[in-house]
Amino acid sequence: MTESAMRLLGLVSLATLAGCIPSLDDRSDDRPPLPVQRNERADRYPAPGERDWQPQRGDEEVTALPAPRPAWESRPVIADAQDVPSLTYTVAAGDTLNRIAARTGASADAIARANDLPSPYAVREGQRLSIPGGRYHLVRTGESGIAIARAYGVPWSRVVETNGLVDPFILRTGQRVLIPDLTPAAPGLSSAAQRAAAFRLDIDDILTGGEPALANNARPSRAVPGPSRVLPATAAVAPPARFAGGGFAWPVQGRLLSRFGPGQTGERRNGVTIAVPLNTPIRAAADGVVAYVGTGIVSLGGLVIVKHGSNWTSVYGYASKLLVQRGQAVKKGQTLALSGETGAIERPALLFELRKGRTPVNPEDQLPRL
Repeated sequence: MTESAMRLLGLVSLATLAGCIPSLDDRSDDRPPLPVQRNERADRYPAPGERDWQPQRGDEEVTALPAPRPAWESRPVIADAQDVPSLTYTVAAGDTLNRIAARTGASADAIARANDLPSPYAVREGQRLSIPGGRYHLVRTGESGIAIARAYGVPWSRVVETNGLVDPFILRTGQRVLIPDLTPAAPGLSSAAQRAAAFRLDIDDILTGGEPALANNARPSRAVPGPSRVLPATAAVAPPARFAGGGFAWPVQGRLLSRFGPGQTGERRNGVTIAVPLNTPIRAAADGVVAYVGTGIVSLGGLVIVKHGSNWTSVYGYASKLLVQRGQAVKKGQTLALSGETGAIERPALLFELRKGRTPVNPEDQLPRL
């Protein structure tokens, strides 16, 4: 047998043996993996997990944009809530619900809920109203829900539920927010200051409590066309009125490392994790407006959140370079960031989530099957 024939036989044997070795990415079902993305730069990417790869010529031209401080950091909140006792109030001539709220220190919304008042919340002279007691925080200009929750050391989700807040979750200057009590307090965190120091963000916090408060007659800012114009942290951003249509597209192509739903150890996965080569472009799944860019959730590393209208939101985590700004309008397929191995991930990958309102949705049910 010639030397070349022996080499060929050896290669065939190695390929056969490799096919018998189980992959670390073996999954619990028989659905095929997503195909690895192919483009003009693919030959410069290492295999997933390779650590000693360095940017090649041309990659250094991609510069991450500096993420401005979010509203909850640029506009901190002083915990000066007013304690309001529970009482019964008799409506006087000329009273309105807002005047009663200002007089008692309670929230107009809380009074309306406690007394089953229908919109537009008219009251009549002599009517007896129950004033719900509690701690009420007066919202100032630019304050965000996250900053309020952090100042009092309570989960923002509890504030949302206690106050019956609904989409788009933008507070108004002069609004009073009822601060829920934490009973029992978290172990080892007996004071509000300790709980505030231990406050940690999650995706739902950013979606429902990340926008700064608006003046009563003001409207959210419209999206800007590109990253060169940065909206100030004090400007609330208006999401698209409705979904542009055409469905969602995969932000990257690669092998699924984890799927939506409960994991093997009982953890809840709100999206899918996709293995991709380092510095793979992460593309917008649909037209939308960037709602958040930053690294505020440590476990998710570089993070981009895009709102698409009709209550749809997409989330992109573990990014290395962030290439868009908050308030920027983006098109389907536009590059938002480059993939990385930031946060809790230990290999280059992308975390991708879709949400309808506050509810995580399985991305595979909304994306084309490849």
